[in-house]
Amino acid sequence: MAVRETVGTASADKAIRLGHPSYVWRRGQDRRLNLIRQHVPLEGRRILDVGCGLGMYVRQLRRFSDEVYGVDVDPDKIAAASETLPNLRVAPAEALPFPDEFFDVILLHEVIEHVDDDRQTIREAYRCLRPGGRMIIFAPNRLYFFETHGFYLGNRYIFRLLPLVNYTPDFIRNRFAPHVRIYTARGLRRLFRGLAVDFEVCTHVFPGFDNIVARHPRLGRAIVRARDLIERTPLRCFGISHFMVVRKRARAPRR
Repeated sequence: MAVRETVGTASADKAIRLGHPSYVWRRGQDRRLNLIRQHVPLEGRRILDVGCGLGMYVRQLRRFSDEVYGVDVDPDKIAAASETLPNLRVAPAEALPFPDEFFDVILLHEVIEHVDDDRQTIREAYRCLRPGGRMIIFAPNRLYFFETHGFYLGNRYIFRLLPLVNYTPDFIRNRFAPHVRIYTARGLRRLFRGLAVDFEVCTHVFPGFDNIVARHPRLGRAIVRARDLIERTPLRCFGISHFMVVRKRARAPRR
C-alpha cells in the first residue's frame, strides 16, 4: 500500500526533501560497506559522512577508525544520533565546519540528490579532503527502471516506486519528482569540472532486496542470485545507484 502524505506539513515536507533515512542496518548496507572497503582503505583514517542522518554509517565506520565525523542539515537527526555517537554536527553539505584538507575519506551516501547545490557540495567536500584522499559517492542512477524517492500527482505526494519516469525528458520527469535529482554517469563527472581529481571507480550497484528476502525467502534468494550475476556483466549499468571513488590529486613536489 502506498504511503500518502499531504504536502504542507513541516515534517512531511522535510522527509520528502531530505529523504527517508535507514533505521536498521541490513544486508544491503553491508554490501555497500564491503564495496567501499574493496576500493578505499578505512583503517585509522579520518573519515567524514556528509548527510549522516541517524548515524548508521558513522557507527559502522567506527569499526575501522576512532576519527569518524558526521554532518547533517537536520538537527533532530543529529540530536538523536549524538546520544550514542561522538563528532556529529549540524551543518549543510555546502558549508562544512572543518578546515581545509582535514579528512582522508569523505562519504556522500545518497545525499547529493537532496542538497540545495550539488556542485557546491562536491567543491566543499573537495576542499576538506587532503591531497591523495578519496571521496566516495553513491547517487541515484537515471538508468534504473524506477524512481525510488516517491512522486507527486498534482499536490499529492505518494511514497512508492514509479516505473520508467526517469527515462522521460526532464520536463516530464521533473513534474513527477521535482524534489530529488537523478544522475547519469556523465552528469556526475560534470560536478567535478575544474577540480584536480582522478576517477578511480565508476560503476553501479543494484538494491539489496532485503524486504523481498524477508517476506518471500525463496523468491528473494533467486532474485539475489540473479542480481549477483548481473552485477558481473555490462548490465550493471542499470543498477539503482552510481558508485564512484574519486581521488584528490596530490600536489606536485616542489623543485
